[in-house]
Amino acid sequence: MIDDLKQEALDYHARPVAGKLAIELSKPCETQRDLSLAYTPGVAEPVRAIADDPALAYRYTAKGNLVGVITDGSAVLGLGNTGALAGKPVMEGKAVLFKRFANIDVFDIEVNADNPADFINTVANISPTFGGINLEDIKAPQCFEIEQALIEQLEIPVFHDDQHGTAIITAAGLLNALELQGKKLEDARIVCLGAGAAGIASMRLLVAMGAQKGNIMLIDRQGVIHSGRHDLNPYKFAFALDTDARSLEDAMRGADVFIGVSGPNLVNEAMLASMADKPIVFALSNPDPEISPELAHRVRDDLIMATGRSDYPNQVNNVLGFPFIFRGALDVQARHINEEMQIAAVHALSALTHEPVPEEVLKAYNLDHLESGPGYIIPKPLDPRLIDTIPPAVARAAVDSGVAGQPYPAHYPE
Repeated sequence: MIDDLKQEALDYHARPVAGKLAIELSKPCETQRDLSLAYTPGVAEPVRAIADDPALAYRYTAKGNLVGVITDGSAVLGLGNTGALAGKPVMEGKAVLFKRFANIDVFDIEVNADNPADFINTVANISPTFGGINLEDIKAPQCFEIEQALIEQLEIPVFHDDQHGTAIITAAGLLNALELQGKKLEDARIVCLGAGAAGIASMRLLVAMGAQKGNIMLIDRQGVIHSGRHDLNPYKFAFALDTDARSLEDAMRGADVFIGVSGPNLVNEAMLASMADKPIVFALSNPDPEISPELAHRVRDDLIMATGRSDYPNQVNNVLGFPFIFRGALDVQARHINEEMQIAAVHALSALTHEPVPEEVLKAYNLDHLESGPGYIIPKPLDPRLIDTIPPAVARAAVDSGVAGQPYPAHYPE
């Protein structure tokens, strides 16, 4: 079965043409007149216009609906440092999702770079092409340095989805789970297993939304991140606690929330049993979670659980975020995707789960009924309401926070 899937995946990418992307024309190109407008001599007119006013690139070129999905191949899926070229199928896949869910065009760019400075310079130099940049599959901690440098240098949105996409979807689901369990974010004791891009970004966002840093225990391969350790990079050190806890087992005792962005089968029955009443478990390692839902539900009948998998309820899937976040950002020509925009996406996703689920969603997932509850704390990826819900919230936050280059679109709901 696994061998069949492997071959099917290879065939899918090879036939009928290689890869998953193609470029199509958006204007007629059938006559001599068409050619004279598309290229010489007609193309000189928008060139002159843009040279005089660079903002007109959004009017006369595809820039405003074009995102660069860019990697160095240093952290490709769960496969590690495969190199830039081997990461191309994933970047093409990301492009497919941008187009399918938000009608955003993508050029995927794979960069051979020996160090962060080379990567930053390359991306900065090609940035005029794009209306936004989605960084992808770049290992920590260099991903933090790369993203921050590009945000500071560029006047278009730069968004590392492995960081912020995971953080936004996790936070949206967690808000609903906490509400169902009768708990509050500001009081919750949170354990995060995994201190890479996703883990650190998720904790940063939760703190921005009201979680107390002193209630967050971050754990890496060496154990609890505490103030006595001397092997911490600045991003980990920001979450170092003055604590006697050293192991995951220590951290889990009495915890309200577990968030795993690490590896398979790292949480055992005893750890789960030691958590507080009505625990929340987000075991997001994919394809095999930190603890299987079957085992978790056998140990605790009072928990709410999410995974990264589509074959269990409550899938934390980044496709719920990045296409729609970029759609909202592009539609107001935002200069950044800031914290306010990210939090707006969290609340929009969280609120959508409380709305009646349309019949077409039930049909897509072969369900008879779905409503807000322990088995539905986050919208489904194929929910058509996402495109009408998330972009307006993000665009409004961009306008209100002063990073938008254009007003809130008239075709968006007020």
